[in-house]
Amino acid sequence: MAADVASGTSVVEVDGVTRHYPGVRALTDASMTIRGGEIRALLGRNGAGKSTLIRVLSGVERADAGSVVVAGGRLGAGGVRRAAELGVSTVHQELSLVPGLSVAENMYLGRWPRKGGAVDYPAMRAGAAEVFARLGLDIDPGAPVGSLSLALRQLVEISRAVREQPRLLILDEPTSALAAAEVDVVLDAVTRIASAGVAVLYVSHRLEEIRRIAHTATVMRDGRIVDTVEVAAADTAHIVSLMLGETAGAAERPPERKVDRTGVPLLAVRGLAVPPKVLDVSFDVHPGEIVGLGGLMGSGRTEVLRAIAGFGPASSGTISVEGRLISRPSAAVMKRLGVGMTPEDRKDEGIVPLLGVDENLVMSRMDTVSSGPTVRPGRVRRAAERLIERLSIAAASARTPIVNLSGGNQQKAVIGRWLHAGSRILLLDEPTRGVDVQAKAEIYRLVRQLADSGAGIVFVSGELEELPLVCDRVLALRDGRVASELAGPELTTDSVLSAAMAA
Repeated sequence: MAADVASGTSVVEVDGVTRHYPGVRALTDASMTIRGGEIRALLGRNGAGKSTLIRVLSGVERADAGSVVVAGGRLGAGGVRRAAELGVSTVHQELSLVPGLSVAENMYLGRWPRKGGAVDYPAMRAGAAEVFARLGLDIDPGAPVGSLSLALRQLVEISRAVREQPRLLILDEPTSALAAAEVDVVLDAVTRIASAGVAVLYVSHRLEEIRRIAHTATVMRDGRIVDTVEVAAADTAHIVSLMLGETAGAAERPPERKVDRTGVPLLAVRGLAVPPKVLDVSFDVHPGEIVGLGGLMGSGRTEVLRAIAGFGPASSGTISVEGRLISRPSAAVMKRLGVGMTPEDRKDEGIVPLLGVDENLVMSRMDTVSSGPTVRPGRVRRAAERLIERLSIAAASARTPIVNLSGGNQQKAVIGRWLHAGSRILLLDEPTRGVDVQAKAEIYRLVRQLADSGAGIVFVSGELEELPLVCDRVLALRDGRVASELAGPELTTDSVLSAAMAA
């Protein structure tokens, strides 16, 4: 495919761009060129600098050094407005549509055409229909956006960017939340856009998609662009090695733990399906075992945990706890059986910000700190203090509002809540998200201590490189299934990343 655009005109020229934050160099001397009609994939681990580069190209942030030229015009300090004038359109990972408005209204959001002082709805619908026809899409301009599938909403977002007639279209993980069948429609639309001469910067971790549509791939690591390769000529192992560097695959692992898998597992999952993301997932967790679920965004990791915990219905499959088949795994039933889940979104779903650390810790079993309907403050304080000491939670006192704690200490408290409930099966969804390096190490240590005491733990993380540092086994999820299982010497950062990304 690369030959199709090799002679195209340069649309984007990034030269020596550097961007600093306080104490952090997020982008260092980044340079690249993208031609018209070229689909350039942008690859890298979390924290590699991809998002910073996108923000600079979009005008959201100004480079500290270097230059960005789009279609012959210098971006400079003009910000978002200047980027738009030069023809830069960005579709971010989080959709920005208004569900209650129609497709056409969303397509022209903030720029509704007017006729005689009133909004010209026929012009909006006609304009939206023209863009859809150009992209080969069958979408009703008059339909409420809230009635559309997630894939169609993503296409509306992309179509809105195309309506601006961009020279550079930036797509940040456009298929991360879509099922495999929906991805094809998005990729077809992206290919049509590029064929019209638009330069496309496509951010994704899914190598299968990248191989289908991208001509070239720029790989970032530690804030630097390390190489740009022809996609057709680069194998997965080479791309992964560029992303990780020479020493990342040999990250320090703690000594291998001995897990007895001969008895009845604490948790047994068979044929679990939560369409459209989860199609057929099976695994066991034994006492004292830490099982990691690795996969790219949209692979169904959270859906698996929520189904096990009883928060989301599964369309098929079975769940057993200590050999007992659970016919209706509601949240209340699973809690009684000793299953506890820490949510991915700690801020909005994991803590009650203005309540004390003590109240957050004991709310999972208020009966243990009450006499009938009356909560006993002394019991609350004693129970909380025991957990604070056990988990090494740094707080001025048990009554300190939990919102005043660091992210790492908040996360310890969320885990401690389920220890207070007596949970033996812990489902940890992104337990280290948003915490610093030291707090991550403390959480790894805590998780291993809990497993040593006999708990069975399922550990989910989008930072695939951390799974070998804490897990005994890792199951790589891809296309709704367990694609591979890694353990022992095979459990390395590069093997996990390769298993999750491989086509």
